[in-house]
Amino acid sequence: MNSAALLAAKAYGAAAGGVAPNTGPAVANTNFNFSAMLAQQVSSTVEATKAAETQAAQAVTGKAEMVDVVTAVAAAEVQMETMLAFRDQAIQAYQEIMRMPI
Repeated sequence: MNSAALLAAKAYGAAAGGVAPNTGPAVANTNFNFSAMLAQQVSSTVEATKAAETQAAQAVTGKAEMVDVVTAVAAAEVQMETMLAFRDQAIQAYQEIMRMPI
């Protein structure tokens, strides 16, 4: 495993609450719940999208500043891009597994 992959694994583990980023090479944690992390990410994306829609609706009625609308839309866009990147990686991993010989 190269150093970039190790650092990425440590960062993902730290983000998921598994391992502190400055620990040794052991990154695996048996308490890691992938489905809960995925559900939280999807929920976060939905909430960011709803917040952006609310800000846009308030801007139409004149109750919100344009800066707030742009900020909310940008945050929703980042969340959506993150989910799309994850989806693309999951599909790529699935396709790689399917190409493996039995």
